[in-house]
Amino acid sequence: MHNKIADILQKSVLSKNDLIILLSANKDNAEIIFNKAAEIKTKYIGNYTYFRGLIELSNICTRNCLYCGIRSGNKNAERYMISDEEVFNSVKYALDRHWGSVVIQSGERSDTAFIDKVEHILRQITQMCEKKPGITLSLGEQKTDTFKRWFDAGATRYLLRIESSNPDIFKKIHPQDKLHNLERRIENLYTLQKLGYITGTGVMIGLPFQTIEDLANDLLFMQKLDIDMIGMGPYIEHEDTPLYQYRDLLLPIEERYFLSLKMIAVLRILMKDVNIASSTALQAINPDGREEGIRVGANVIMPNITPVRYHKSYNLYKGKPDIPPETDNYIKILEKQIALAGDKVGYGDKGDPKHFFRRTVER
Repeated sequence: MHNKIADILQKSVLSKNDLIILLSANKDNAEIIFNKAAEIKTKYIGNYTYFRGLIELSNICTRNCLYCGIRSGNKNAERYMISDEEVFNSVKYALDRHWGSVVIQSGERSDTAFIDKVEHILRQITQMCEKKPGITLSLGEQKTDTFKRWFDAGATRYLLRIESSNPDIFKKIHPQDKLHNLERRIENLYTLQKLGYITGTGVMIGLPFQTIEDLANDLLFMQKLDIDMIGMGPYIEHEDTPLYQYRDLLLPIEERYFLSLKMIAVLRILMKDVNIASSTALQAINPDGREEGIRVGANVIMPNITPVRYHKSYNLYKGKPDIPPETDNYIKILEKQIALAGDKVGYGDKGDPKHFFRRTVER
């Protein structure tokens, strides 16, 4: 198997079967995959990891996804919306430390009050900064006009995860109603690209009902859509969700973690110049999980700069790390861990994916 994997890694174009073989590798054979991914990362994007200050704006959500702890049907969730001033203070914290970007994430809403609030926040952030920062939004499906308003107000990137490209799995992890539709979500991704956003998506790894072939198809889906940035990580069950009833079907949590590292590495090999986030969900399983993700091909970490009092309320999954506030001392520790993974932090740089420029300028 080692020789077979080595042969696959020499190919310039990978088939679905190649991806399945790579994703099926055991721990001994996976090291050559991880090393190849690290080599490609160095060649195409350099040994830099970029910080994106994560602001969890609100856990109020109109969707009722069957896997998510902030789903609208979870009556145990303590709902919140942070104030504009708290957002601006968080942004200032990131920019004062020369992080080039922030991420504003929230439960999905499309009401006028929410749309207006986000637009106001974006315009204020743009005005308060001498140099326009990279602003990523992860606020779910919206109408084209809303995407355009937010883009014009200062947003530069948008992350809209599909969670699975397999229509059957998508149906099993979402309610069967008009609010939850895979085709419309994919259409939103095309809309974001047309509007000029640096566009991202992602999937969960280790879902019940999911196979290695499904994950290989997820990777090919992202390649086909020509996605610029990817955020994906292990599925971690939440006891206040309907999907929790299928927990006995899950891979052991350590296997989901290992499979997630392989997904990051194989994606880096497949899509050489995209941005790949090393997710907090990795850290929920292994305290060094984010740094491990960097070692095998990821190049983005999102330190949580949401005011501490809201951290436990944005509870997407069971066991979300009770991460200490991203203090300067904690960031120094993170820097050392990133250095051990072979990278350095790209301070003062927005860290836009080279793939975006190749997709939009060179073609």
